[in-house]
Amino acid sequence: MKKSEKTALVEDLSNSFGRASIALVSEYRGMTAAESTEMRKRLRAVRGEMRIAKNTLVRHAIKGTRYEALDSNLGGQVGLILSYEDPVVLAKTFTSFGPLGDKLKLRGAVMDGKLLTPAEVQALATLPSREVIFSQLLGLLNAPATQLVRLLNEPGSYLARVIDAIGKKNGAAAPAAPSAASSEPAPEAPAAPETPVAPAEG
Repeated sequence: MKKSEKTALVEDLSNSFGRASIALVSEYRGMTAAESTEMRKRLRAVRGEMRIAKNTLVRHAIKGTRYEALDSNLGGQVGLILSYEDPVVLAKTFTSFGPLGDKLKLRGAVMDGKLLTPAEVQALATLPSREVIFSQLLGLLNAPATQLVRLLNEPGSYLARVIDAIGKKNGAAAPAAPSAASSEPAPEAPAAPETPVAPAEG
């Protein structure tokens, strides 16, 4: 490849990283043409794509960007999977490629400048999509306070899953959702003052 071609490819990759919401690095080997075509088709359907480039060119493209942490996952024959919309949807799509096994083995990812492990990408895939979260938030804004408290305390609620995923990502236990009622007994009301008894006439 000529130097001008390398420069153009690095610039193209840089532009792609600049638009991406998340980038995954995966080993890419032994995939049939049919499997590759189907995978790329499904990625395009969720506003994603797979890029194949030499590691040296990728390192030049990510240098000084929020995706520079991907460098530790490069080496050998790898593919870059980028999303240009909801990173949760891309994570869900990638995990659906599980039957490909070692043909498409995830090494890691970067989102918002933070390096994610394969386990954290799996956790991301369990979260609701952006559209679902927005619709649920809209419902919360219009819901009575009692309904909001009840939803916050539902073990299977999206909020509980988000908190759990964030806790796993940060390596700490997820905080518990707020309780609807305090476990401490309510303080007793002060006794009403006694009414003086008028002396009997006589």
